[in-house]
This record gives sequence, structure tokens and C-alpha cells, in this order.
Amino acid sequence: MRALLFGPSGQLGRELLDRAARHDVTLLPVDRAMADLTDAEAVAAVVERADVNIVINAAAYTAVDQAEAEEGLAHAVNAEAPGVMARACVARGLPLIHVSTDYVFDGTGTAPWRETDPVGPVGAYGRSKLAGEQAVTAAGGRSLIVRTSWVFSPYGRNFVKTMLSLAGRPELRVVDDQHGCPTAAGDLADALLGAARRMVEEPGGPVRGLLHFAGAGATTWRDFAEAVFALEGGAAPVIVPVPTSEYPTPAKRPANSVLDCSRVETLLGIRPRAWRDGLAETLRALADRPGDSTI
Repeated sequence: MRALLFGPSGQLGRELLDRAARHDVTLLPVDRAMADLTDAEAVAAVVERADVNIVINAAAYTAVDQAEAEEGLAHAVNAEAPGVMARACVARGLPLIHVSTDYVFDGTGTAPWRETDPVGPVGAYGRSKLAGEQAVTAAGGRSLIVRTSWVFSPYGRNFVKTMLSLAGRPELRVVDDQHGCPTAAGDLADALLGAARRMVEEPGGPVRGLLHFAGAGATTWRDFAEAVFALEGGAAPVIVPVPTSEYPTPAKRPANSVLDCSRVETLLGIRPRAWRDGLAETLRALADRPGDSTI
């Protein structure tokens, strides 16, 4: 099976490339040199020419704070480009998997968010990602939109690697009133590749629509940070819990990003593993490449 992959250099894209062979999937990566996501004609042309069975979009503008000043660019990458991909897929009869985010919700309440809950993003990034979901759905083809949250991996920039880079400090102030489900990018990649196979092998099957996938178990950023240092071992800074109000950012963060992932087990037969297990695996992978903070 062959899949076109947008976003091969990001955390999720790198994990998809690493794990594709396990699922007997050949990925054809599309980097910026092949198609700038702000160039609709280039994006459509890549989909039109590719000898593939499915398209996976793991590309996104993810600079949450910067999006407040660059909403037009965020919208082009997160909304317009997925719409172009979806319409090009419809024209060829190809299924599409598109990755979205918990930021489509307003973050209120305490209950885990279900796929059927009303959306209401509170910032530019969330608005752009919701518009992307809507564009993919409006195209009318067979698509699977997978929302996730708090993604980390051995690659790129993420919370885990940021914490490790600050390990030498005596004290760290970390927000303790935002709740979410940390997600190992590798776990998400395995789920997407499994879904891709199902979509190709079962053209009339049930794998479509909206789906939530995140690590099992809810936590806060403070507790997440403490877990990073506890599993890493060695000296660690004192973690001081602070409220969001003491850590202002240009973009408002959802207080409740916890996703209900029960549908993924029903639809794909996958039960997300505990986020701490994914964290332990990530820390082991990072230990294998000491001194490398860029990949």
C-alpha cells in the first residue's frame, strides 16, 4: 500500500516514516520543496500525480502564539491546504486522513471532549484547525479527521524536550490548571497507519468521520513535567505549580483539553496506552542519541 504524506519533517511525520514498514505501508513524503502548502495549485498537482492509495496530512502551522499575529498564514496552511487536498482526493477517489487538534474546543467544563461535542475555538490556531476540518468535510469524499493533543516525541520541539533542556535549573514554574492527555507521536502514527490500511482495504467500511486519539490518562502540565524528571532520573529542578494567570501568553490555552477516545477502540480496535508508557519510550529513544537536541 502506498500513501502520500504531507508534513514528513514534523514530530508526527517523522514517526510515520519510522513506523510505516511495520504496517506494510510505503510512504511518499511531500516536503516544502515539492509543494508549499500556501500554493494551492502545487498541493493539488502533487495529489493529482501521485501513484498512491491514500493521502495522509500530518502538516500544520503549529505556532499557537505566533498564529495570533499570523492568522492568515495559519489559515492558509491549516484550512485552505487541507481543503485543496480533500478536493483533489475526491477527484481521484482517494481517501484522506487529516490530523486536527483539541484546540477546536473552548476548553470549558471538566468532562472529556467527545467527537459529537460542540466546537468553539478561542484562538487563531484553533480557528484555523476547525476551518480545516470543515473544509475536508465539505469536500464530500471519504475522510478521517483525527484530533489529538499534547503531542511529544524524540523529534522536533515539544514539552518533554523543553523540560529536559531546563533540567539544570534549581526551580521551574509550570502551569497546573490546564488539563490534557499527553500523546506519544509514535502511538498516534501507529493508529493512523492502521486506519489508513483499513480505509484502503475496506472502501465501503466504517473508518471515516471524526475520531479522537490521545494518550490514556489525564494530567496537568505540572504533573507532566514531574513525570519527565522522575522517569529521566538524576537531579531535577523543583517544580512550582502556577495558575495560567501567572503565565500569560498571546494565545489563550484551553483549560480542559482532555479527549474522550472511546470511539477509537470501537472503530479501530485500538486502546490508547498510558501516556507515561509513551513518555518512558521517548526518554529511552532520546538517551540513545545524547547531546542531540535538534531532531
